[in-house]
Formats: sequence, C-alpha cells, structure tokens
Amino acid sequence: QVQLVESGGGLVQPGGSLRLSCAASGFTPDYYAIGWFRQAPGKEREGVSCITNTDGATLYSDSVKGRFTISRDNAKNTVYLQMNSLKPEDTAAYYCALHHRDECTWWEDEYDDWGQGTQVTVSS
Repeated sequence: QVQLVESGGGLVQPGGSLRLSCAASGFTPDYYAIGWFRQAPGKEREGVSCITNTDGATLYSDSVKGRFTISRDNAKNTVYLQMNSLKPEDTAAYYCALHHRDECTWWEDEYDDWGQGTQVTVSS
C-alpha cells in the first residue's frame, strides 16, 4: 500500500523559510514523479512543483518560481520542498502526490496517491 507522509509545515513570518518533506513508501521506486500541491481556504487546489525520480526534471508554478526549490533523495524515497521568501498568500495546506509515470504534470487526476497534507501559515 502506497503511503505518502508530509512534514515540515508550521507558522512562519513573511520573508521566512520552511522545508517540507514527503516520505514515500509501499511501492517499487521505478518510474515516477512527485508533485506538491496546495489548497488555501475557499480556493481550489493548485499545483506548486513537481520532480521526476530518474533525471530530476522539475516544474514550478509561476507563483513560486524563484522562491521554492524542489529536490529528491532517491535513496530515502523522500522529496523536499524548500520554501524561501514566504508570503501570506503562500498560506495553505500542502499535499504531495505520486504520479506513476516519470513525467511532471499539473493534472491532479494523473496522480494516484496523496498524502494527508501539512499546514503552512505565513503571518506576522
């Protein structure tokens, strides 16, 4: 059974940083991609970033490009999202999701498994 566990969320002041982790287990690490999505209260879920497990190709939304960095540790089956220069509009529940193909996409229907989410709140 696939399991994705996010961690690292919390309360941070504007301009601060957080690093989210997504630990994946329960599947054979062949060809896959991990995506990060977020959902703020009253808003639709949106894609934030994605990384493939083979060549490490990445994808970022325009709203986080230049501030967030996604990376992976294949030995640990863990993906990280380093978030710098955080803004109040980054406040949301952040979810990681597993796509059983080695390509990044924003289409949520392409992701087969989801974590439970971790809350990020940016406020002074």
